[in-house]
Amino acid sequence: MTQERPGEAAGFRDEVRAFLRDNLPADWAGVGALPAPQRREFVGRWRRLIGQARLIGVTWPVEYGGRGLTKIDHLVVVEEFSRAGVPVGTPGDTVSVKLIGNTLAVWGTHDQKSRFLPRIISGEDVWCQGYSEPEAGSDLASLRTRATLDGDQWHIDGQKIWTSNASNANWMFLLARTQPDAPKTKGISMLLMPMDQPGVDVRPITMLNGAKEFCEVFFNDARTAADLVVGEVNDGWRVANSLLSHERGEEAAVNPILFAHELGRVFEMAKQRGADQQPGTRERLGRAYLGVAVMKAMGEKILASYMRDGTLGPEASVSKLYWSEYHQGTTRLAVDILGRDALYWEGDIPMRFYRADDAGAPNDSSSWLSVHLCNAMAGTIYAGTSEIQRNIIAERILGLPRETRAT
Repeated sequence: MTQERPGEAAGFRDEVRAFLRDNLPADWAGVGALPAPQRREFVGRWRRLIGQARLIGVTWPVEYGGRGLTKIDHLVVVEEFSRAGVPVGTPGDTVSVKLIGNTLAVWGTHDQKSRFLPRIISGEDVWCQGYSEPEAGSDLASLRTRATLDGDQWHIDGQKIWTSNASNANWMFLLARTQPDAPKTKGISMLLMPMDQPGVDVRPITMLNGAKEFCEVFFNDARTAADLVVGEVNDGWRVANSLLSHERGEEAAVNPILFAHELGRVFEMAKQRGADQQPGTRERLGRAYLGVAVMKAMGEKILASYMRDGTLGPEASVSKLYWSEYHQGTTRLAVDILGRDALYWEGDIPMRFYRADDAGAPNDSSSWLSVHLCNAMAGTIYAGTSEIQRNIIAERILGLPRETRAT
């Protein structure tokens, strides 16, 4: 038996460790140590295993396929999986599990939960997020996509942009204007829409690194059932902000675990290259170490608040702002330690582009580290830009007056 974290279910950590022992080879070095084709095959097989073991969605009610446990127990899974060098899911689970899954667990009807949550856990349904539009990014309330109710179906017309994983998803949750004459944040509804239909046109966007994770999505009389509204009709803004709090804050206690393991690799690389003896690099390494410690303390405070109140407030913006700017500095430090070797890419690129990279990757792989520097640059944009987070902190936490624009 092991010592349990306060608040975790009795014996749960031992169960997770036993699962890892039973399903990983004795010489396992981490998913990042596998060649790219083997890595993709492993992650697919691993995702099926952890779904069957109900180690995904552990906080969701038992009747919908979860375990009815707490966020502390979810943290236990992340801690043990990170230590073992295996993912807690696929990259697409960021949207499917963390965002829409957790939102449905709170806002969904019984029928919606019964229909979708078990299929998210099993991996049968893969979701994408229809929020941003060409004229509505950080100013999301300016969205123009419209949905009109006709009988038992919503008819959807418009466009979304930067839709991660849309080319692989079979469902989308989207925000649409359902009362066009209402004020900006009113008259918006969150709809659940099947992707496989004639009215949905997905156009992948090829990025500089060759990946096609982002997509444009066009709706031309796309359809979805009238009862596939999350929350109340015209109350989607409140639901959307609830979902965004998960995106910005639910991982406040998870990120430090992943970033600590990633930083450990940077420390090893610095030692291997003798960079840890350079005063400037030593100072930056120390700042990064303190950054993770601060992030951990902040995350535990936010998690305790969530456990007490059941909500994630504007303090989630503090966490999001902090980790995104921390990660830019740390990945830049790693590439600086590589020096000239970072000018050409050697080795496989990472499978996980979102936040910390895949455990077990070589410490000094220029491809891994350069790609993560590029993706860290996006961290201060997605899930709400740093400017938006600072506005939220200023207005909702510090009580400063709202920004006014000259006319």
